[in-house]
Amino acid sequence: MKIENSVVLVTGANRGIGLAFAQALLARGARKVYAGARNPATVTQAGVTALQLDVTNPADIAAAAKKTSDVTLVINNAGVAQPGGFLAHDSEAVTRRIFETNVFGMLNMSKAFAPVLKANGGGALLNVLSVASWVNDGGLAAYSASKSAAWSMTNALRHELASQHTQVLGLHMAYVDTDLTRGFDVPKTSPEDIVQRALDGLEAGADEVLADALTQQVHQALTAPRPFYLPQSH
Repeated sequence: MKIENSVVLVTGANRGIGLAFAQALLARGARKVYAGARNPATVTQAGVTALQLDVTNPADIAAAAKKTSDVTLVINNAGVAQPGGFLAHDSEAVTRRIFETNVFGMLNMSKAFAPVLKANGGGALLNVLSVASWVNDGGLAAYSASKSAAWSMTNALRHELASQHTQVLGLHMAYVDTDLTRGFDVPKTSPEDIVQRALDGLEAGADEVLADALTQQVHQALTAPRPFYLPQSH
């Protein structure tokens, strides 16, 4: 898929990785970039079209699909996280809340926009995942589980959408310097670097992008006899 002259919808585009995607897409010649956010007033990037879009709200998704019928690339970036393990007193509520955005939000966006992409020649779906798709030490238990589910869903969508010529790419990365990791004292990659590698992979026709060294290391260790754990913040 080529970025130049594409029409792109980015969820969670008002900050962090989503904002970096919007900026990079414009720089690479996208014809139009829809910037989805729960509050469109928080979208301040020049050159984009702000869009009311809470991915946990089916009405927002349906309205967005109707308004953006020219989309050729959907970037499912919106996500939430919360520290804590599965034995915490509120773990069920936390897990449900995180899955609503990270899993069901992605699922419903993909279902709503698959016909739009098909009508526009196939296009592509880019799902923002994580190195946490593969490792879970309990520190971000529900988030990691949600990313595992989203990774599995991404792989299934790749097969389901192949007949309509829709490219499906999973983007994995470790710690990125955004609001989500503000309290983590660990090495971080800039959102701009992650996004550039993601878009390079998309244009190269890749199925997955392992966007930093730690992610590549963890991926390589998946066949190791013992589980791999991420470095702890301190």
